Amino acid sequence: MKLDRKTPPAIHDAIEFDYILPPLNTRQLGNGLPLYWLNAGVQDVVEIDWIFPAGLWYEQKPAVANATAGLIKNGTSKRTSHEIHEALEFYGASVKATANNDFATVTLYTLTKHLPALLPVIHEILTDAIFPEQEVAIHKQNAIQRLLVNLRQCEFVANQRIDALLFGEAHPYGRYSKKEKIEALTREDILEFYKRCYDLANVKIFMAGKITDVDVQHVENVFGKVPVTKKELNSETFAAPAPSERQHQVLNDPNGVQGAIRIGRLFPNRHDPDFAPMVVLNTLFGGYFGSRLMSNIREEKGFTYGIYSSLSPYINGGSLIVHTEAGRDVLDAAVREIYHEMDVLCNEVAPEDELMLVKNYLLGNLLGDLDGPFSIMQRWRTLILNGFTVDHFNNNIQVYKTITAGELQKLAQKYYKVDDFYEVVVV
Repeated sequence: MKLDRKTPPAIHDAIEFDYILPPLNTRQLGNGLPLYWLNAGVQDVVEIDWIFPAGLWYEQKPAVANATAGLIKNGTSKRTSHEIHEALEFYGASVKATANNDFATVTLYTLTKHLPALLPVIHEILTDAIFPEQEVAIHKQNAIQRLLVNLRQCEFVANQRIDALLFGEAHPYGRYSKKEKIEALTREDILEFYKRCYDLANVKIFMAGKITDVDVQHVENVFGKVPVTKKELNSETFAAPAPSERQHQVLNDPNGVQGAIRIGRLFPNRHDPDFAPMVVLNTLFGGYFGSRLMSNIREEKGFTYGIYSSLSPYINGGSLIVHTEAGRDVLDAAVREIYHEMDVLCNEVAPEDELMLVKNYLLGNLLGDLDGPFSIMQRWRTLILNGFTVDHFNNNIQVYKTITAGELQKLAQKYYKVDDFYEVVVV
């Protein structure tokens, strides 16, 4: 068949494509632990995540979740911190541990062939970390130093204050780092949190890359043989914060020439039926570079280099926050324009061509997310950790494709009332 080099191929909008999340393999290890794995990709590499309910939500003392994640690979009863890092570096592997509001994640990146040698090291870290006093002291010193540096930055302070306003300082999602809280942390606090929240009985294991049943068996051999007893973690119930002033001005640097703006409100998590439609509306408003906030406040007014609106869904709540930095002399004007754009959302129906652009942007990004084992697994992790099935993914795709401008206007009238937002401006 002769190639036709004169007629260009047809151009299709992203909205016209079908979106299928590749299926995930699920295996229950011999001791009942869940393993989710995906064989994809062409390189002999693997990413494994061990995810625990060990985020800030489960803290009984401030700063302990991040300290535990930061120190978990810094010594066991069998190896020093140096020996652990040396063992990982010998195989060119990378291990990182992080804690967020809800979960803590320990991640291994390695060549697939090195799994038999590295999995026992990870098991040791997850079951036998001892948190040496010297390592705890160094961590606290470094954490305090980072905090003092960050507190000089208006955007860091603004992020702290808006979360505290929305959730309350006593709430895990509103709590923020303080020097005295880090200083008060002890090795015993970290050990207690580690033993309670990093119990293997509560782990979920996710594995993606170019892997086979043989590689899955390696995980079984190390993590599936030890008996575990399922334990329920107690979690407090937190009341909404008492009403406070909605506008807050913070002078962080008397000589500062730039300020940070955060304007936010509480918003439901992914389980709320409004969440998926709101993803579309928030994208149009401030969720990408072509958004209304960016077009007005950056491109037309020149007040900022960038401005965005983001949805932050957590397991036990969420928020909707507009965030930007701007020159000190235009902060008030930028705030007024943000509220103006909210009013426009509520009072005017979005043009069809603008809505189509937003839909194609959202769905086009999804095409990228469905290419490659690690990004596909990220989609699956979000579903599983939130208690969803693939039906939730499919339903969201349908919302993104079919939602109308009229439905978005009604949604805006529900969630973009100016009086429902808290405002923090830090200079």
